[in-house]
This record gives sequence, structure tokens and C-alpha cells, in this order.
Amino acid sequence: MGSVDKGLVLLQGRPMVQHALDRFAPQVDDVLINANQNLERYAAFGFRVVPDSIEGFAGPLAGLHVGLTHATQALVATVPCDSPFLPADLVARLLGALRTMDAELAVARTFDQPHPVFALVRRSVLPHLTRFLEGGGRKIDAWYATLKTIEVAFDDEADAFRNINTLAELEQLDIRSD
Repeated sequence: MGSVDKGLVLLQGRPMVQHALDRFAPQVDDVLINANQNLERYAAFGFRVVPDSIEGFAGPLAGLHVGLTHATQALVATVPCDSPFLPADLVARLLGALRTMDAELAVARTFDQPHPVFALVRRSVLPHLTRFLEGGGRKIDAWYATLKTIEVAFDDEADAFRNINTLAELEQLDIRSD
């Protein structure tokens, strides 16, 4: 969508981030919103907003880094704001696999496609992530490949991980809801 802040784009009359929050917030004890623009507009959703602390655009890992830095819980779940249909049982399923496998990171997967921004991460990996970022690492899958990771199958909810990247996709979803 170019330079548009996707989280604030309206879907079915509400910002996409509101759809994501409505599904995500009931699954966790606390919510932090990572945003680097429109901070006041995001704060209006009633949750703490934290911008990246890594210089330059470091992508999703910068958001995870600041989330882990500000988190008060031992585990941090992450979801993107442009995926308004995320599973209502996302965190529970990731948590079950993380504990069963004693993993550091659980990542959602549909069929053969991992979705690394839908994850549950142990806060204890923060020093490891900091070193990775300080060394110039930016690719989320390259980082999580260095951890004890479990991919959790969500083949039964594949459409839940659909993200909206274009105005045409957004328009198509709005038409379907009428």
C-alpha cells in the first residue's frame, strides 16, 4: 500500500489494527503496540505504544526487540497489524507446542509456509536477538533458525494468516462483508 500506515487503513469500517487487537488481546495478559509513526493514533486504542529502538529500519525484528525489551512477562507473542483474521487460539496452540518441545520460539505455519511474525518467544532470547541485530542481521527466519524453534501447524486455519498488502485486496474483503 505504499507509504500508507496499514494498521490504520479501514477494513469493514474499522482500522485493521482494531481487528487484530480484538482477536489478539483476549489471548494475552498485556499488549504492546510497536509503531514508528502515528503514535498518538495507536495509543488511542488503549495500549502502550513503543517505537523501534534500533536505528534505521530493521523490520519485524526491531519490533520484536523493543517488545522483548519492554515486556513484563516471560513469554511474548507477536502478530502483525495487517492480518485481521488471526486465529482466536493462536497463543494457546503456540504455547502448547513451545512447552511440549521446550523451545525458545514457536512459529505458526500453514502447510509448508512458516509465518514468522506470528510467534511466541521466550523473553530470555533478548540478548541473543540484540547480538544478531548489532551484527547487522535483519532476516527474521535467519534469526529464528539459530534458536530452538518449533513450527506449529495451522493448516486448519490457513486463511487466518492472510495479510492485506494492497488496496485491491482490501477492497475485495470489504465487498465480501457487505
